[in-house]
Amino acid sequence: MTLQATNEKNWLAFYTKPRQEFKTAELFGNLSIEYYLPTIITLRQWSDRKKKVRVPLFNGYVFARVDEKERLYAVQQESVVKVVSFSGKPSIVPEWQIESLKKMLLDTPDVFVTHGLQTGQQVKITEGPFGGVIGTVKEVNKEKWLSVSVELLNRTVSVKLPLESVIKFVEN
Repeated sequence: MTLQATNEKNWLAFYTKPRQEFKTAELFGNLSIEYYLPTIITLRQWSDRKKKVRVPLFNGYVFARVDEKERLYAVQQESVVKVVSFSGKPSIVPEWQIESLKKMLLDTPDVFVTHGLQTGQQVKITEGPFGGVIGTVKEVNKEKWLSVSVELLNRTVSVKLPLESVIKFVEN
């Protein structure tokens, strides 16, 4: 799917300079460009202390919902390297992947995956803050991790899920 020279807005992934994700998000906000920077809180160790810090989920990427004019303006920003493209055309991130990421990051459950799931199988989460999220099982290990894949960036977000909240997904 590619952008047309219309006012239609689509989600795109913008690749940023190293450690410039928050700056890029702030720039997009100042330019009234709708953006999404998925973040997590992690514990960082320094020589004298430990501290919880908010970091980007995907280093080097900020998502923005833009039309062609906004895309051109966004890539001109100093902190933006380029828009993620395939065959020279900007790659559109499906709305459902952005929504799935948002749902996943609302909460951090510490529960388990249903038995019998196999690597590569698609699943749909039926309840809780992840209700409606569709993911691909990347790995099921002894701790019962279900990994949900965001295909465009070739990155994976892992989350533990309750037995009763996952069903095999069959596309209609």
